[in-house]
Amino acid sequence: MEIICNKNKEQITDMKQRLRDIYLAVSWRELNRTYFDKSMSWFQHKMYGIDGNGGVGGFTPEEAEQLYAALHDLSERIRRAADSIKAPASHPYRP
Repeated sequence: MEIICNKNKEQITDMKQRLRDIYLAVSWRELNRTYFDKSMSWFQHKMYGIDGNGGVGGFTPEEAEQLYAALHDLSERIRRAADSIKAPASHPYRP
């Protein structure tokens, strides 16, 4: 676990590594748009643990909590979608 204190502000700089198991399976652009509404470069810098100038950066504890909540919400949406597969068909498929 990598946490850096930068000007009295904690930052989690290894988020991409922490999320390596799902990193390629998630649309981070869509997650950022839905849950953060920041620029994609902002989000990518956070994930890679850099600031906009190439220095050390990352997610603050508050931003990490927001990402945590976003991933939990997304996981529930995926679970509901998966559960709908087993639901009885409401009408026959018509191409």
